[in-house]
Amino acid sequence: MLDGAAIARQIRLELQDRVAAFTTVQGRPPGLGIVLVGEDPSSEIYVRNKLKAAGESGLRADLRRLPATASLHDLLDVVTTLNGSPIHDGILVQSPLPAALGRDAEQVVFDAVDQLKDVDGFHPENVGRLVQKRPYLVACTPLGVMELLARSGIAVDGARAVVIGRSDIVGKPVSLLLMHRNATVTICHSRTRNLPELCASADILVAAIGRAAFVTPDFIKPGAVVIDVGINRVTDAGLVQRLFPEGSQRRADFERRGSLVVGDVHPAVADVAGALTPVPGGIGPLTIAMLLANTLKAAEARCSASR
Repeated sequence: MLDGAAIARQIRLELQDRVAAFTTVQGRPPGLGIVLVGEDPSSEIYVRNKLKAAGESGLRADLRRLPATASLHDLLDVVTTLNGSPIHDGILVQSPLPAALGRDAEQVVFDAVDQLKDVDGFHPENVGRLVQKRPYLVACTPLGVMELLARSGIAVDGARAVVIGRSDIVGKPVSLLLMHRNATVTICHSRTRNLPELCASADILVAAIGRAAFVTPDFIKPGAVVIDVGINRVTDAGLVQRLFPEGSQRRADFERRGSLVVGDVHPAVADVAGALTPVPGGIGPLTIAMLLANTLKAAEARCSASR
């Protein structure tokens, strides 16, 4: 098992000296502005974890809340304010946004965030720089995947990598990062034919589709590295019983809470893979660690540019 939580702690520890040095020189800590629209329960948890991690690492993190009834204009006003803020070096607008804001709302917001403060790495200029292999700020989850591979001693150069999922948030950027590290990359999606066969050719398989336990052992080449990016909340007792044996800790967790977070990868894959990220405790903590790293990077760059 690849312990993402332990690697995330290591990264955050490494950031502390840089954060302290920045704070001493600038007279303020690096600042992160987080915007949360509505009351999505999962988003509430994610934001709380980000605020906690930022505070523990010496960063300033401020939460701007908007009700679910807020308009896109209201949200863009907040983004504009944070763009001009001298104490906020990074801006994160928590996804997903309420459906009432419109289908294109997220892209409109990503475009509105100052690319120099775009710690999510979603602004089109930052995406374009990534495509050209000269990135500035890169999406946190893909960046976390690459840190995990590097710090776990997993060779990417020359490897065959398969990515299941083509989202702008994970699938596309992680494919580019793997390609820039000299992997041969195949991107799969809902219309890919012979999906298990394609995946079974991979030395490194990244699952990022948002379907609980979709990737089963027949997708896996024996000894392959499997990176599970999925975060799926399961409330179906029958599914939990099929996934986890009687007496397991995960079943006990489900019985206590009434829900369980599982990945895109079936637990039985552990019997075939050479290395596997758990859910939770795999990529999730690394995503937050890279958010902090991006915020510090943006802060250092802004202050260097102003000298």
